[in-house]
Amino acid sequence: MSGRPADTPEEWPVSSSTAPFTGHKTGVRTDRVVMPDGSVHGRDYQTHPGSVAVLALDGDGRVVVLRQYRHPVRHRLWELPAGLLDVPGENPLHAAQRELYEEAHVKAEDWRVLTDVYTSPGGSDEAVRVFLARELSAAEGERYEAMEEEADMELARVPLDALVRGVLAGELHNGILALGVLALHAVLTGEPDGPRGGAGEGALRPAQAPWPARPYPA
Repeated sequence: MSGRPADTPEEWPVSSSTAPFTGHKTGVRTDRVVMPDGSVHGRDYQTHPGSVAVLALDGDGRVVVLRQYRHPVRHRLWELPAGLLDVPGENPLHAAQRELYEEAHVKAEDWRVLTDVYTSPGGSDEAVRVFLARELSAAEGERYEAMEEEADMELARVPLDALVRGVLAGELHNGILALGVLALHAVLTGEPDGPRGGAGEGALRPAQAPWPARPYPA
């Protein structure tokens, strides 16, 4: 292969589709997919509205993180501020700004797209856009009243290099946190014109960059 690899959209025929479970936010769908050889096989997967996450970096090189209990894995995990795209067609930047305000009571002046990802494409259609937010300051107004697991969240600011070391040491397990901090480390240490073609600041996309996985009005 020459050049930079890129994923490509493709859709195999579906002979039938059912939704055996539909929850408040997510559901389960079973598709009968026609394979290239003509055979048909069932594929079960979680349907998901999509999510946004925010890597908020302050002027001292620290990242805003939250520690929250996650029942499915029986762990209290360090994570980035994040949330669902609750409103169909919602602008992901606006959703990210809302989540940063609600979960950390922080606002940011500089926003960029850090990366886009499918979290578990073998079993879910969840798509997540991770933003990089900089030039932070305290948000105005009253703090958002957290509920359920969020009411027990712990808020901290941790140096980026400590998070990178934690991910590589197997001490931090949230996938979006790991993706975000390693992507930002690549950006900040990259040399776009160097022999290894690092990332660098120029690799960052504008905050309103198109997102084919979750299209939204311009």
